[in-house]
Amino acid sequence: MKCVICDAPLKEASATIICEPALATADIGIAIGAGADVAVEAGHIVLVRSDPRDIPRIITLSRVTYRKMKQNLWLAAGYNVFAIPLAAGVLAPWSILLTPAVGAILMSASTVVVAFNAQLLKRVKL
Repeated sequence: MKCVICDAPLKEASATIICEPALATADIGIAIGAGADVAVEAGHIVLVRSDPRDIPRIITLSRVTYRKMKQNLWLAAGYNVFAIPLAAGVLAPWSILLTPAVGAILMSASTVVVAFNAQLLKRVKL
């Protein structure tokens, strides 16, 4: 028997046909966790509960995660566009200077904002 995707010989294991090269070369290879070790290692995503109904949840989670990554990138970049010139002394002509301690706190605040935004992923209904 040969795989229709990659023409590789297929291996039979516990009533399922495993095509390791097809899983490995696919854009997204999804393997069942209860399947053969070869398929689990070759797959990009492994369904631990062996439930194919989890695939839409995986897609939803990946889309939401990617959107959150873009949000965090914009939050951090926007914050730094504001904070770095402020810390460099742009407002010095008006007698507004930041001490190094305040600059460190502001940089930590950027990290806290990004981390808090990432924690909002927990609210996603899968």
